[in-house]
Amino acid sequence: MAAPEAWRARSCWFCEVAAATTMEATSREAAPAKSSASGPSAPPALFELCGRAVSAHMGVLESGVWALPGPILQSILPLLNIYYLERIEETALKKGLSTQAIWRRLWDELMKTRPSSLESVTCWRAKFMEAFFSHVLRGTIDVSSDRRLCDQRFSPLLHSSRHVRQLTICNMLQGATELVAEPNRRVLETLASSLHTLKFRHLLFSDVAAQQSLRQLLHQLIHHGAVSQVSLYSWPVPESALFILILTMSAGFWQPGPGGPPCRLCGEASRGRAPSRDEGSLLLGSRRPRRDAAERCAAALMASRRKSEAKQTARAAPAARVTRRSTQESLTAGGTDPKREPLPPATSHEAPGTKRPPSAPATTSSASASSSSTSSSKRAPASSAPQPKPLKRFKRAAGKKGARTRQGSGAESEDLYDFVFIVAGEKEDGEEMEIGEVACGALDGSDPSCLGLPALEASQRFRSISTLELFTVPLSTEAALTLCHLLSSWVSLESLTLSYNGLGSNIFRLLDSLRALSSQAGCRLRALHLSDLFSPLPILELTRAIVRALPLLRVLSIRVDHPSQRDNPAVPGNAGPPSHIIGDEEIPENCLEQLEMGFPRGAQPAPLLCSVLKASGSLQQLSLDSATFASPQDFGLVLQTLKEYNLALKRLSFHDMNLADCQSEVLFLLQNLTLQEITFSFCRLFEKRPAQFLPEMVAAMKGNSTLKGLRLPGNRLGNAGLLALADVFSEDSSSSLCQLDISSNCIKPDGLLEFAKRLERWGRGAFGHLRLFQNWLDQDAVTAREAIRRLRATCHVVSDSWDSSQAFADYVSTM
Repeated sequence: MAAPEAWRARSCWFCEVAAATTMEATSREAAPAKSSASGPSAPPALFELCGRAVSAHMGVLESGVWALPGPILQSILPLLNIYYLERIEETALKKGLSTQAIWRRLWDELMKTRPSSLESVTCWRAKFMEAFFSHVLRGTIDVSSDRRLCDQRFSPLLHSSRHVRQLTICNMLQGATELVAEPNRRVLETLASSLHTLKFRHLLFSDVAAQQSLRQLLHQLIHHGAVSQVSLYSWPVPESALFILILTMSAGFWQPGPGGPPCRLCGEASRGRAPSRDEGSLLLGSRRPRRDAAERCAAALMASRRKSEAKQTARAAPAARVTRRSTQESLTAGGTDPKREPLPPATSHEAPGTKRPPSAPATTSSASASSSSTSSSKRAPASSAPQPKPLKRFKRAAGKKGARTRQGSGAESEDLYDFVFIVAGEKEDGEEMEIGEVACGALDGSDPSCLGLPALEASQRFRSISTLELFTVPLSTEAALTLCHLLSSWVSLESLTLSYNGLGSNIFRLLDSLRALSSQAGCRLRALHLSDLFSPLPILELTRAIVRALPLLRVLSIRVDHPSQRDNPAVPGNAGPPSHIIGDEEIPENCLEQLEMGFPRGAQPAPLLCSVLKASGSLQQLSLDSATFASPQDFGLVLQTLKEYNLALKRLSFHDMNLADCQSEVLFLLQNLTLQEITFSFCRLFEKRPAQFLPEMVAAMKGNSTLKGLRLPGNRLGNAGLLALADVFSEDSSSSLCQLDISSNCIKPDGLLEFAKRLERWGRGAFGHLRLFQNWLDQDAVTAREAIRRLRATCHVVSDSWDSSQAFADYVSTM
């Protein structure tokens, strides 16, 4: 009897507490109703009025509402704003209530976007709060426009930050400055523990202040946080300084920017202890081991970037520049003044062992380095190979803080004009070297005074990410060298994706850095995804080189869209790829479990592919896209290699391959008793001899008891082929097929209905999933619905409402 008494007590409390507020709300709503010209409207229910009153006074009634019985609480939940709805989630779950439908309705009404069909939303609360955080941060949503979003007792950013697992920064780094501001310290601390993925999309040029904010943001989210993945998307013209900043911070390197505030999180931990050798607090000296060309060049480029940032900071703050100049003059005179601001680190570096007169300014060393590099290039013999042209750089679109007039003109450049029309390559103030000159000098063996500049090891080393993805981000020589230098010691990296980055000949440096990384004791790299338009190496040679460089790799996905072209083969001095990369020695055994390859047009040498397969005894999944072989015998050689050397293979996929002349090889595959899933996608299987080949194919499948999935999209199966395929599920079949994909196969409603009747007649029961995308089912909607209804009694059907008029060419070809 105690439970019913408590239930009635809570119900009475709910009515008593809401009575006074309900009367006030009723009087306010009734007043305009009397003067309404459209006539009286139906008054809201008493319970709804009580719920609105309680929702409006949750600041006082929250604890009492949490104790309400489930039926009453269920009616109040839709009336709460997002803050109290989020806070009451745990209590609602304990009472057996779900808020998912409420959050889904909030998403539809406030976000007004439809989630992707490929996305499976498991928690609408987390999805809504994450999107809400991003909109508030960018200023694209007005929280005061809707009572469900507005509550003076809560901070929108702070309240939603703990649900953010993925944060996207776009354009000119919007939101970075706001997150590192002092009022949002708690927001940033919460993000550091909740955020796992950081994405950058469509970045534009940014000023020094925005980059300094991003530096602090990355330091807290990566070095002191839980971010494990950084992805960059669609950056057609990357800004070198910003790109290298993101890379180095992701790899765990940290150097405070010029004039930036010190980090309060790492200041206490490092106070009172001497810097270790790993922190690289000393400049490179004669006792340090000699570095290779890539490392020296990356060191020079990093120092050049810091020097450029210091210059722009000085232009943005003339007063600070005067202070630094006076400090420099006092140091030149031999005295120091502790009250004056010290020089930025980028302007005080000089080569170890280089003697400088006491009266020379600090900038002399950098100027001499530049002049020595220029003079060394001028002294090169005439018979040497011509150097590539220096890489052009786009000029930054300066913001309000970094705006300055061009030399020789009094008009200030507009941001849009800078971004679209300015073709840079000009040196700023006649002091800064072109990136291409530095890179080329380091690559051909010369030393452009790189030894006198600090390397990346001069930075403190912190926690780094485990997944790096670069999608459609062209890598210049500077960026590629920096990436390769970082990769050589990035032992925490587990997955690397480089998609359409225009690597060109830089792929050789990438392979060298991956080989160096693989030799590290704690290397964790297990997945590599590489795709590009062109490659200086044929795709199979590139695959062999990667497998040799990374024998512990588990997942390799590689795609090249166009045939291999050597980079300017007519240029003198271009000796092609290094011999250690394209060696003919046998590939050692590796740990590859998944291999995906997308080939360019042209016949591929089957022996090279077989050599990779023979060394991959642990391979479980193989996917070949657009592969072409010189003859069916070459394709048969590949299949025979799979049968003999890849006994663990479970999934095999072929896409966009002409297998019309390889029907005996296809039958050989279907008789393989180790494969569990086979995909023939747009392979023209039934283009030749369909009447003879289909019965042979069905017979092979009926005798295969291990095959679980068969995918045949885009093979023009037609009604006749579908009915022949139905015999796989007959009573005399030992097949255990449970997944069948017959999408894009010119199937009509009457053929699908007959297929469903045959399955019913044989009574095989449910066999799993049936995919019917992009078939001609709209030609007779009634028959199609009847066929799908019958099929759903035996399997799970996935279909769509496709307009078959788009496939007139296919229809003509199958008439």
